[in-house]
Parts: sequence; structure tokens; C-alpha cells
Amino acid sequence: MPHYHTLGQIPHKRHTQFRKPDGKLYSEQLFSTEGFSSHYSLLYHCHPPTEIVKVDEPYSVTPVVAEEKMLKHRSFQGFNIVPENDYLKSRKAVLVNNDCHISLAAPRQSMKEYFYKNADADEILFIHEGSGVLRTQYGQLEFGYGDYVVIPRGTIYQAEFSNADNRLFIVESFSPIRFPKRYLSHYGQLLENSPFCERDIRQPQHLETIDQAGDFTILIKKKGIMYPIHYGHHPFDVVGWDGCEYPYALSIHDFEPITGRVHQPPPVHQTFEGHNFVVCSFCPRLFDYHPQAVPAPYNHSNIDSDEVLYYVDGDFMSRKHVTRGMITLHPAGIPHGPHPGAVEKSLGAKETKELAVMVDTFHPLQITRDALIIEDEKYVMSWAE
Repeated sequence: MPHYHTLGQIPHKRHTQFRKPDGKLYSEQLFSTEGFSSHYSLLYHCHPPTEIVKVDEPYSVTPVVAEEKMLKHRSFQGFNIVPENDYLKSRKAVLVNNDCHISLAAPRQSMKEYFYKNADADEILFIHEGSGVLRTQYGQLEFGYGDYVVIPRGTIYQAEFSNADNRLFIVESFSPIRFPKRYLSHYGQLLENSPFCERDIRQPQHLETIDQAGDFTILIKKKGIMYPIHYGHHPFDVVGWDGCEYPYALSIHDFEPITGRVHQPPPVHQTFEGHNFVVCSFCPRLFDYHPQAVPAPYNHSNIDSDEVLYYVDGDFMSRKHVTRGMITLHPAGIPHGPHPGAVEKSLGAKETKELAVMVDTFHPLQITRDALIIEDEKYVMSWAE
């Protein structure tokens, strides 16, 4: 949760008259989470955000699950997802459960013909390749390589890409995305022992008020169904807003790794949390400095969680044949650890240049048809090499 921010013009008091230069009232909108019991923002529109002029037929975008139950180490070549022009069509869910969906996307073109709103889930867009601007009612967020772009559910947005070469790793959370509780004070400030702080959070800037009548299509996803709804005015007609609920960006390159004399457990890498899952950042760092330290991670029994690792860049001494965009899935119930020879090879190493994103889920993940298309079926036997 980012902290209080404001852009544009707002009245002195909330829920009071706020008039345009011609004397007409601006239309106030409360954007609240968890009912009225958590974070919120107040937006002031030139026109009511309720002016629906047309509704098209909805259609299903529910991921097709291919394997609901399994107990086997899996690997997927993420960069084998075929690029597509359209942003939404390019998003391919690969691992899913009732708490989150993990997707890959390789969009070639910016969103121009429609706007998008995920009414079910907060979204984390990790930018592996590409750059651009996220345009929203709250203003603009520039993004580039290594950025986590966090978009609260219900946010209307368009993604504008600088070129056609884009690779995204996306986590949809059906609960609010938060920073780890242990890194927050009782009043929400990031503590001194947090691996990042408020200065690292990039908030929306350059609020652009588009007061334009017409036919504007917002594709709204709800319970796996996409609803094309047309509105009579441009959704970015906001003259000002304030509050604590809005999209923001945090670069993985601003994450400061926590190290120690011996190997540190994965929770030190935690960056975000949702209900029944966490997101962690593995960044370049110095290795453990005990004279007899073993830098390679120890074998770990996945008792409570499925572990997903998305490899971004750098060298990974614990794994063989790692490629950029590769995903590994180590399910709860069987141990995993370094590949043969990796432990001995790591002894004496001073640092690692690895860069990866990890998602640990506390309920099992299901594998989709799109995931099977890019699976490396030999991975399960890679410990026997």
C-alpha cells in the first residue's frame, strides 16, 4: 500500500460542493477497498462515471486447466509464449488457483481501441523486456525493465509500449496486494529494516484531464468473463484526486538484499504479499561470509507451499540450463534443491548476479493448456544428470 498522494484540483473538504468554471458540479467518485474499511481514494470527474451508452455480449476468458492435481517438478520456457499484437490476447495464464493467477504476456502493440479494468484482482505487472507508460485515471506511470507495476482492482488503464518487443510476468491477486506486515510500522510506514522504502515507490504523475464525449469501450473482467461496456465520456476525465489507493511502480533494482554469515531463508527476499501467497525478489547480492558458508541453497522440503521461480537475468549456480524467462514449479509435498555438483561449485563464491521473481502459494497451483505448450518435460529428471 503506497502512502497518501494527490494530483490536480480537489476541494478543501471531501464530500462537499466542487464546481467547474461554468458553475456545474464535478462528479465525485469514492474508490474504496474492502468495502469502506480499508484504503481509498476520491476522484473528481468532469462527468459522472456511470454513463453507460451500450453493452456488448460478454465472452469467457477463463483459463483452461489441463492438470488440476499433480506432484512433479515442472519447468516452462516463458519466452516461447508467442507474441501477439493485442495486449489482452497476449496474456496467457499458465499457473492458477483460487488465490492468484500467474500469466505471461508478449504484447506487440499499445492499447488504443479500448480500456481495461480487472474487477476481480489486483495486478502485478513485472516488466522483463520493454518500456512504456501506464495511463490511468490517476495519471501516468512510466515503466521499464525490472519494474513491478502494481494496479489495484477496478483501475481503468491503457498500457502504451515504446516498441514491439515486450515480455511481462503477471500476477493477478484475488486479495489486496500489500507490503509484508513485518516491514511496516503500526501506522503503515516502511521500517528501517525493510529492503525498500517510500523513496523507492513511484507514484502517478502528469494527470491529464480528457473531457471528451463519444463512445469509449472499457473491457471489464469479472469471474473469468469479459464484459465490453461502452461509456459516453472518456474515462480519464478526472481533474484531481487524493488518497492512498492508486497504481504505483517499484523497481526490482531498488530492492536491497538482506544477507548474513550463513545462507538466508527465502522470506528475506519477500516484496509483496496477498492472501495465501507471497512474491519475492532475488537480486544481485554478496554471498554468505561465514568462513565455512555454503552459498548454494540447501535442499528444502516443500511442506506447505508450491514454489514458482521466474528467471529474469544473470547466472544461477543452483540450476543447470537456466534460460531467460524460464519458470520452474516445485510443488508442495516433495523436496527440491540444487542440481548435482552445484553445492561444491558454489563454495568460495563471493557474490551472485542472479535476478528472479518468486511466487510461493500456500494452496496448490493448477497447470493450464497454455503452460503445457511451453513445458520442458525433461526437467523432472534433471537431478539425475
